[in-house]
Amino acid sequence: MQSFLLFSPEVAAARASGKPVVALESTIISHGMPYPQNVQTAREVEQIIRDAGAVPATIAIIGGKICVGLSEDQLELLGSSPDAMKVSRRDLAYVLSTHTGSRGKLGATTVAATMICAGLAGIEVFVTGGIGGVHRGAETSFDISADLQELAHTSVAVVCAGVKSILDIGLTLEYLETHGVPVLSVGQPGFPAFFTRESGFKADFQLDTPEEQASFIRTKWQLGLQGGVVVSNPVPEQSAMPAEEIDAIIRRALGEADAQGVKGKAVTPFLLARIKELTGGRSLATNIALVKHNALVGARLAVALNA
Repeated sequence: MQSFLLFSPEVAAARASGKPVVALESTIISHGMPYPQNVQTAREVEQIIRDAGAVPATIAIIGGKICVGLSEDQLELLGSSPDAMKVSRRDLAYVLSTHTGSRGKLGATTVAATMICAGLAGIEVFVTGGIGGVHRGAETSFDISADLQELAHTSVAVVCAGVKSILDIGLTLEYLETHGVPVLSVGQPGFPAFFTRESGFKADFQLDTPEEQASFIRTKWQLGLQGGVVVSNPVPEQSAMPAEEIDAIIRRALGEADAQGVKGKAVTPFLLARIKELTGGRSLATNIALVKHNALVGARLAVALNA
C-alpha cells in the first residue's frame, strides 16, 4: 500500500509527531466549484484546520501516486485543469496502474475514493461538503452513489452538511440504516440538506461536542464495527438558503438534466453549476460557507480522537 502513497512534508511531519490529520477530497476543487474560487476556498479550508490544531491533507492522484497533502502548485493545477478525472472506488486501480495508459493522469478523488485513501494513510477524519446518496428516481435508474457503500465498509468519520438536496434524502438515510452506518447530527436533531439546515428527517443521534463524537466513534471501532460514521453539520444559519426557493430551483435543474440526457457521474456537476446560475451565485457562497464550517468541526473532532 505504501508504494502508492506520497505524503507531503507537512503531513509526513504530522504523522511522525503524532499530530491529528484531517483528510480533504479534491473533486470539490476540480468539479464542485469554478476557478479561482475553488483554489481560494481549498487554501482557506486548509488554514481553518491548521488554526484548530490539526493538519490538513487534501488528497488527489498526481503522477501515478495518491498524494496525501498537496502543495500550493498542486492545488492550483487541480483547480485549473478542466480534464481532471473524477475518481471513485472503481477508478482508483485504473489511474494508479502502470500499464493502462492512464499513468500520469490527474485524478480528483470523490468522497468514496478519499475515504479509501484516508484509510490507507491511517487518517480517521475526513471533511467534505456533502456526501452522495440515492438519486431521485433511483427505483428505475439504480443511480446510487458509491459513497454509501464506502461508508458501510471503510472506517473513516465523514464530516459533511448532510446530503445534497438534489438527492432523495429519505431513501439515502434508509440505505445508510440498512448498512449499519450511524448518522450523527451537530447542534440540532434534524439531518441537514446541504443548502438548507433542515431536510425534514432526523439524524440517529445528536452529539454536539467533539468529545462526545470522538467517544462514540472510538467505541464503535473498538467493538469491531467496521465502517464509517456520518457527522452531519448544518450550514451556518446566516448562509443557509430558503428551502422553498432551492427546492424549486433543484426541480427545474433536474428537469433540464433529464431533457439534455445528462447521466451518471456528470449529473452532480451539471446540477451544481446550473443551481449556481439560477441562484445568481448565492448557492456557491452557501457551498463555501458550509465547507468551512465542516472543516472547523472536523478539525476539532480529529483533535478529540487523537486525545
